[in-house]
Amino acid sequence: MTDEELARAIEAVVLVAVEPVTPGLLAELVEEPVERVEATCDRLAASYDGHGFVLAKVAGGYRYQTHADLAPYVERFANRDVSHRLSTAALETLAIVAYRQPVSRAQVSALRGVNAEGVVRLLEQRGYIAAVGRAEGPGQPILYGTTDLFLERLGLDTVDQLPPVEDFLPGPEVAGELEEGLRRPGGTGDRRG
Repeated sequence: MTDEELARAIEAVVLVAVEPVTPGLLAELVEEPVERVEATCDRLAASYDGHGFVLAKVAGGYRYQTHADLAPYVERFANRDVSHRLSTAALETLAIVAYRQPVSRAQVSALRGVNAEGVVRLLEQRGYIAAVGRAEGPGQPILYGTTDLFLERLGLDTVDQLPPVEDFLPGPEVAGELEEGLRRPGGTGDRRG
């Protein structure tokens, strides 16, 4: 198979795929080594530079997706008359699962400070998290982790590509200011002399 034939075959398969197509499956379909398929995918991805779409490697496979800088236009198109956005509570819960997985529902509730049962159920129904096992100990609670759909929606190949959680935490100076504010009479809201 020539390089051009291989590239065309990969484009055709990835274009019609609903989910990202793994390099192994592509290699099997085109009867070529995985290394050659991956090299061809890299060349294809580079050839789309400047287009409105990219060939991205997400969730362990390849898929076509719109270029990230065009997200506002695509969102407007996709979200006409429909709102599937996640609430703040759902986003907080999803972040906890993503960074602490595997994690139980009780652990999520303890970290959030509120009962997370309904939010966990919603995230599971939407396919962003799934049961990945059971914890040792009393009751053997279900442990949750993120799914390939979660990775796909964020455009990540693995959860290791999530930004470090430290990037979202306040620095020691902010923590000190907060602590000092809480020690003052009336807390941080007390502005009296």
